[in-house]
Amino acid sequence: MALARNWRVFRRMQDTVVAVAALAYGAAALEAWRALPLAMGPKLWRLAVYPGALLAVALVLALTAPFLRHVLLRHLWMSYRTGFGQSVISVLVGVGVFILLAIFSIWPILHGGATDPRFGGAFSAYGAGIGLLVAEAVLVRRIEADPRMREQLEA
Repeated sequence: MALARNWRVFRRMQDTVVAVAALAYGAAALEAWRALPLAMGPKLWRLAVYPGALLAVALVLALTAPFLRHVLLRHLWMSYRTGFGQSVISVLVGVGVFILLAIFSIWPILHGGATDPRFGGAFSAYGAGIGLLVAEAVLVRRIEADPRMREQLEA
């Protein structure tokens, strides 16, 4: 049987949030790159290497550590069952949160904090958050593949 419409909408929302978070991060990183008075090396490390490494660590841990994977699967299932991500409002709220986080990441740079050696922390944390979002998008597919769960997802 075909998957229920609500599940397809929920799955699409997971993908949309990953895309919006990545685009918002990219826009913030490009603005930071333009505004930062640092050499290319430190910019690259703070805006790409550290966040990329944390994205990878978060993704690998979320998909391989049994406890974390179980917590994320439970969170996804509860979110689906309560209707989150299945209405325009909930999707807009999720997308809005990531846009606000991108603004938070760039705010100190635009207001004179570019010389603070800690400025890259927000970008690294955002990278780790994107890693968790990618893990959730992958886990949504695992839920679909599980025969016991699939029965509950079919229309």
